[in-house]
Amino acid sequence: MADEPQRKPHLSALVGHTNGLTKPASLAAATRTGGGGGGGGGGGATASSKKLVIKNFKERPKLPDNYTQDTWQKLHEAVGAIQSSVSIKYNLEELYQAVENLCSYKVSATLYKQLRQVCEDHVKAQILQFREYPFLVHRNDSLDSLLFLKKINKCWQDHCRQMIMIRSIFLFLDRTYVLQNSMLPSIWDMGLELFRNHVISDKQVQNKTIDGILLLIERERNGEAVDRSLLRSLLSMLSDLQQVYKESFEQRFLEETNCLYAAEGQRLMQEREVPEYLHHVSKRLEEEGDRVITYLDHSTQKPLIACVEKQLLGEHLSAILQKGLDNLLDENRISDLTQTYQLFSRVKGGQQILLQHWSEYIKNFGTTIVVNPEKDKDMVQELLDFKDKVDHIIEVCFQKNEKFINLMKESFETFINKRPNKPAELIAKYVDSKLRAGNKEATDEELERILDKIMIIFRFIHGKDVFEAFYKKDLAKRLLVGKSASVDAEKSMLSKLKHECGAAFTSKLEGMFKDMELSKDVMVQFKQYMQNQSDPGNIDLTVNILTMGYWPTYTPMEVHLNSEMIKLQEVFKTFYLGKHSGRKLQWQTTLGHAVLKAEFKEGKKEFQVSLFQTLVLLMFNEGDEFSFEEIKMATGVEDSELRRTLQSLACGKARVLIKNPKGKDVEDGDKFVFNGDFKHKLFRIKINQIQMKETVEEQVSTTERVFQDRQYQIDAAIVRIMKMRKTLGHNLLVSELYNQLKFPVKPGDLKKRIESLIDRDYMERDKDNPNQYHYVA
Repeated sequence: MADEPQRKPHLSALVGHTNGLTKPASLAAATRTGGGGGGGGGGGATASSKKLVIKNFKERPKLPDNYTQDTWQKLHEAVGAIQSSVSIKYNLEELYQAVENLCSYKVSATLYKQLRQVCEDHVKAQILQFREYPFLVHRNDSLDSLLFLKKINKCWQDHCRQMIMIRSIFLFLDRTYVLQNSMLPSIWDMGLELFRNHVISDKQVQNKTIDGILLLIERERNGEAVDRSLLRSLLSMLSDLQQVYKESFEQRFLEETNCLYAAEGQRLMQEREVPEYLHHVSKRLEEEGDRVITYLDHSTQKPLIACVEKQLLGEHLSAILQKGLDNLLDENRISDLTQTYQLFSRVKGGQQILLQHWSEYIKNFGTTIVVNPEKDKDMVQELLDFKDKVDHIIEVCFQKNEKFINLMKESFETFINKRPNKPAELIAKYVDSKLRAGNKEATDEELERILDKIMIIFRFIHGKDVFEAFYKKDLAKRLLVGKSASVDAEKSMLSKLKHECGAAFTSKLEGMFKDMELSKDVMVQFKQYMQNQSDPGNIDLTVNILTMGYWPTYTPMEVHLNSEMIKLQEVFKTFYLGKHSGRKLQWQTTLGHAVLKAEFKEGKKEFQVSLFQTLVLLMFNEGDEFSFEEIKMATGVEDSELRRTLQSLACGKARVLIKNPKGKDVEDGDKFVFNGDFKHKLFRIKINQIQMKETVEEQVSTTERVFQDRQYQIDAAIVRIMKMRKTLGHNLLVSELYNQLKFPVKPGDLKKRIESLIDRDYMERDKDNPNQYHYVA
């Protein structure tokens, strides 16, 4: 059988389409043929097969003559067509294959240089259109500037499109030869480099381009609509051209931004109120943020926003707060305060200066509440309202910032103690008003919330002993006159005080409650005792047994009780002392109260009255008219107390007596007549509220007792310290006393107590150093 003739491989079979670097393939293949043993090829006969061996070329196939030159000519024409925006005569795949073939035959370097030269020539030619373009002296001719920008943008867009097309044809070159040579820029980077070197690096073109961009941005900042896509394209061009954006555009852009907002900040701070100004700042920050997202390079965001913040906020922090913060806080402008906090938090030192002004505002506003005696009546309610207000501002506007919370507490403590003792007294009286019976304005839950709020204000007070004294006095009246709104509320308040100040603070107050409980048990036994008496009497007597150390000190007042009352007192005395020998009972008439039955033309009424009111009204069982002097003689009630008592019966809402002559005050010589025509819509009428009212004398004596107790505490603290240290200098002793004493004290007061203890031989001065003290054992 004849061998099959060997075929000569075509060139294209030797060079494959690959993205990597390839060499002409070595072709070695074996084929197997079947055949018969004879000539013409019979059907079923078989013969031994022979191998067809195809060997490699002894020499590398050569390119046809002028192949390189002709191929480059085709490529050159194609590149020219792309740059001229006309159709290419050749198939793109054919052009790609041509580049691949040239690269495979070691002409890559020449091909790259030729391509670069063609591109460079084209880019160089582009500059001519801009040099012919009339460059204006004034940047503000926006029409000319816009036309120029559109022209440069078209040039850039055309260049990018052309380089993409050219690269697609020369992709094999880009991915083989260029990739292996790290010093060579890729075809795309080469195009950028040429455009930068020959177009944008031209000073006139560059200045005109950047001037135009800045003019468009300025117009947009002034509220005009501009072509943002044009800006985006041009700024993207500057970014793509590497350092041109940073060095030529961004620096000028930030300088102009700085000047613009510096002038705008100065002008608007004069023209606008703070809320409007801050709203403008927020709007400007939002606009600049949007500018970065829309067309500026992302790297510009940080310096741009910092520039706006510095010029519109940082330069005016104190001025903004001085001009408007107090108004915002006074008017409780929540949204504006929120904006203030958010903006000030963006600027270095902004929060700190806001903190300082916040603290000053609280101190100043709080001081106006506390120091003005005319506001004493509403002081506590105003303090609670003010505390609620600042708490709400911290929570909503200041994002519960710990620094603002802590400084608020310090500020409250500062202003509330600018007026020693009075706030503590008034807080105690406010609690009394809330815990009294008849306080229907709050549910149990609301009352509990009010007490919690009061405790927060209470914490800020230094002189808590003043609060304790007045609270104790009022609690005693509520318990003894039966005016407490709720035992649960009373005990809840006691628990809060114990938690805040410790068990020692509330031990006497707890003792008062214990006395009330024990008194109930005693009265159960007394009622059983009275049932066994031959003459139990008509009066139902209730007695509260008070331990003297627990309760406030009351000045005993001897009054003239009627015989039946005296008899009952004696019966109780006999009963009680029979059970508790060695004890002494002292009757406190100022705290006594009674229920009287009275008959009028309208019908029967009951009066809830104090013991003094009882004694006065019982006189009118014996006669219809008495003078002030006669009532005083008969009852034995002290002058000022009797005037208060008669005033409550004859000049108040329930006028059981008629005073002649009429008037608000009880004077010597006034006469009092029983009012038989008395009318009232209620059957039982309370007239003993007078017992709950604090007299001037009570207020003074309570305050004096506190100061007296303080003197004892100072003396005890000095002796305790000196006993432990034996010898101590004056300044160290005073410093130690400040640490131990729980109430505010002046250095002069401490000096007086030290002198007193020296006089009483508890301590002595050093003979050589008068500022040194020794403990005398």
